[in-house]
Amino acid sequence: MSTAISVRLDDEALGALTKLEASGLTRSEAIRTALVRSADELARRDRLRAEVDALEADAADIEEMKAVASMMEQLRAEG
Repeated sequence: MSTAISVRLDDEALGALTKLEASGLTRSEAIRTALVRSADELARRDRLRAEVDALEADAADIEEMKAVASMMEQLRAEG
């Protein structure tokens, strides 16, 4: 199923669309591809943020990071 929409593009968006069309994509393909990729990127960022939040809340991981940092500091001081 497809839905027709209408958008107003600023100069930056129009330039980006022109580049995508120059790659051989139709205007519709370029817009659809850009929307899907943008949504995928937002989802990837959300997953990454959730992973970082989980690691920051993991007491065992925090202790391990501190131990590794301490070990590296000792190695640096010895070297």
